[in-house]
Amino acid sequence: MSAGTDRPRARRRLRLPSWTATLRWKAALFIMVMCCFLATVLGVLVHVLVSRQTEDQARGAALMQLDSTVEAYVAGEPLGRNARLDPPELPPALRDMARRGERGTQLGQRNGRPTMWAVAPADGKALAVGQDYTQRAAVISGLDQAIIGSAAVAITLTLVVGLYATRGVTRRLHRTAQVARRISTGDLDARVDDPRAQRPEYARDETAAVAAALDAMAASLQSKLHSEQRFTADVAHELRTPLTGLHAAAELLPPGRPTELVQERVQAMRRLTEDLLEISRLDAEVERADLDVHRLGPLAERAVRATGLAAEVRVVRDCEVETDQRRLERVLGNLVANAHKHGRPPVVLTVDGPAVTVRDHGDGYPNELLAEGPQRFRSRPGNGRKGGGHGLGLTIAVGQARVLGTTLRFSNAPDGGAVAELTVGPPATGRRGAPDGTSSADDVSGGPERRDTGTS
Repeated sequence: MSAGTDRPRARRRLRLPSWTATLRWKAALFIMVMCCFLATVLGVLVHVLVSRQTEDQARGAALMQLDSTVEAYVAGEPLGRNARLDPPELPPALRDMARRGERGTQLGQRNGRPTMWAVAPADGKALAVGQDYTQRAAVISGLDQAIIGSAAVAITLTLVVGLYATRGVTRRLHRTAQVARRISTGDLDARVDDPRAQRPEYARDETAAVAAALDAMAASLQSKLHSEQRFTADVAHELRTPLTGLHAAAELLPPGRPTELVQERVQAMRRLTEDLLEISRLDAEVERADLDVHRLGPLAERAVRATGLAAEVRVVRDCEVETDQRRLERVLGNLVANAHKHGRPPVVLTVDGPAVTVRDHGDGYPNELLAEGPQRFRSRPGNGRKGGGHGLGLTIAVGQARVLGTTLRFSNAPDGGAVAELTVGPPATGRRGAPDGTSSADDVSGGPERRDTGTS
């Protein structure tokens, strides 16, 4: 049991704050680490060199005093204030060297103070000289403090200068990313317009190069998209005249099954042409909504009746909204038609305040549509009983919803079926029949109101 409980804990990873992922703070961390590394290396080198030099000077002075002390000892004269035979504070290593007949020096302690000892053999004993090392040790300690203080000041100044230097780069990168996001949402007029990208002396500026490449990509994409829109509009417009004549000619054919087939195909081509023209106008963003106050429940019923398809209309909570009736009916009609064509009955349209939901009971929307949204000429898979379409119905619905300023979301119900939710709004505040801004009596029904509208 303990092994099993320890596994999930081992999988947990330490998550750093989100701000540590930014380029600015990564640069600051790199600068700080490198400054600390350089300051440590230089500080250690200076400390070692000065300490060795100071110890060498102290050893030289101790050996000179030792020579004078040995001469005085041989002559039988007083040894002096700092010289003694076998002092108890003498380091054991030096005592052993003197007994072996050798001379040597070592940094040790005397009365709790640092002392440089020098010893020489004297009749089987250790003749030792100890020079106070306190002042020299204080100099080295002061040097270490000065190194640490200057390193801290240098690191702080370097960090501040580095952050200030990277601020301009990160600000320009953020602007480039913001423009890229605007382009991805459809704003092809967005440009970075980095002034450095136009100046030859900044040809090696990577940030300016990225901005210039993004602007060039946006301009090329905008040109190609406009060409595609013009081509679609021109083709659809040019097809209207011959299709009108073909439709008139089909009406003159003698009755019969072949005539019906021709008329159906001509009608389908006319609908496709009108859809292409509508999409071209939506892409060009020349459509404008004609807003007025309407009751959402009756408007949804009219939209379903206009399709000529069977759908159950449930008005859970009716309200008045400010919208374009023609465009909203177009959106709802396309959603109902798509549900009938690619789903399975029953198809239910629910009005709950400003939210309108269209649901079928088929296999649901494909993952590509949920991830990327409707794509023209890529239809939703059929239910096996009906042929696929051109994939323009949902595309037009999304475009008209965008003109209305509404939100259209696609999802799949947990128990099966595709769900399209349209949020119409905002609700009208000054409603007819309620001039004081309060809801009228029939805004909220006592319960769901179900109405079957249309014919199968």
